[in-house]
Amino acid sequence: MGTNLARHRAWFCERFVPMSDAKMSTEAVPTDDLGKANDVLAEWAARSAADSDALVERLAGMGYDVRGKSEEEIAEVLKHPPAKPGADPAP
Repeated sequence: MGTNLARHRAWFCERFVPMSDAKMSTEAVPTDDLGKANDVLAEWAARSAADSDALVERLAGMGYDVRGKSEEEIAEVLKHPPAKPGADPAP
């Protein structure tokens, strides 16, 4: 599990450390940065879900159709709003 955590941490830091160097204030964040952040978070969550049936079930319970999908397919699903918010697609 330690190796898996280290892999996720390294992947996350590669993508977010450059973003953290940008000045953050109470002003609105440009939407292109939000889109990039959402995509990175979707990919990170997909990596985590690929190793966790519990996370897959939690995402499914939130309305995301992620059961039986590959890491890449989960990432694509998570880049969009859930199909039916709050609905649990049938297994």
